[in-house]
Amino acid sequence: MAGESGKLQVFWYPHSQPSRAVVIFCRMNKIEYEEVHISIPTGAHKTPEYLNINPMGQVPAINDNGFSLFESAAILKYLSASRGTPDHWYPKDLKLRARVDCFLDWHISNTRRGASGLVYNQVVAALVGDSLNPKAAAEGKALLVKSLGILDDFWCKEGPFLCGAEEVSIADLVISCELTQLKMLDDSEESELLAPWKNVTKWFQAVKAATNPVFDEVHGKFYASNNQLKEAKLKATTEQS
Repeated sequence: MAGESGKLQVFWYPHSQPSRAVVIFCRMNKIEYEEVHISIPTGAHKTPEYLNINPMGQVPAINDNGFSLFESAAILKYLSASRGTPDHWYPKDLKLRARVDCFLDWHISNTRRGASGLVYNQVVAALVGDSLNPKAAAEGKALLVKSLGILDDFWCKEGPFLCGAEEVSIADLVISCELTQLKMLDDSEESELLAPWKNVTKWFQAVKAATNPVFDEVHGKFYASNNQLKEAKLKATTEQS
C-alpha cells in the first residue's frame, strides 16, 4: 500500500461516514493526498497489509510519509495542525478548541452510537453477511432520538454551527456525515427521525452550504449505491406482492 513518496495516503470506504468526513476535510483544505479505497465487503480492511496501517481493521486511516494514524477525530486534529488549515476548523484558542473536543467526545457515546446501532442492525448487517438484530436496532433508534433532542436543544441552539460557532469546524463535519448515514433507512423513517428537530435541520443546511459542492461530491458514490439498494428492495417487494 505504498503511495507516492511523501504524499499523504487516506484509506477510506465511501459508505463509512467517518471516512467521508476526512476526505471532505482534505478536499475543502486543498490538502494533497492519495485516496486508497478499502473495500469493506470484500474484507480488504482485514488484510495483513492494511492491518499494518490500522491494527483495528477499520476505516479511515492515514499514512503520512510513514506515520500511520487511525480514528477520524484524531486524523482531523492532526491534519488541522500539520497542514496549517484555517483556524475555524480546529481553533487554537484553548476554550474554543475544548468545545470542539467536548462535542466530539459526547458524539461518540450518543449520536454515533445511536445512529450506527440503528443503521447497522437494521440495514448494513445484511449487506456484509451478518444477521439483522431488531432489538439492537430499536435500542440504537431510542438513543438516537434522545441524542437528536439534545443536539437540537443544546449543541445547535445558538447556531449557525455547533457550540455557537460562526464558522464550520471538524465537529460539524463529523456529525453531518454521521446523520447523512440515515439515508440508508427508508425515506419515511429518515424523515420521521429528523423532521421534528428544527435547529438540527437549520444547522445541517448551514453545514452543507459551507462545504458544498465538496460535501455532495464526496457523498456521490454513497448516494448512488444507496439509491440502487432502495430500488432493488422496492422491486423485490413489488414482485412479492
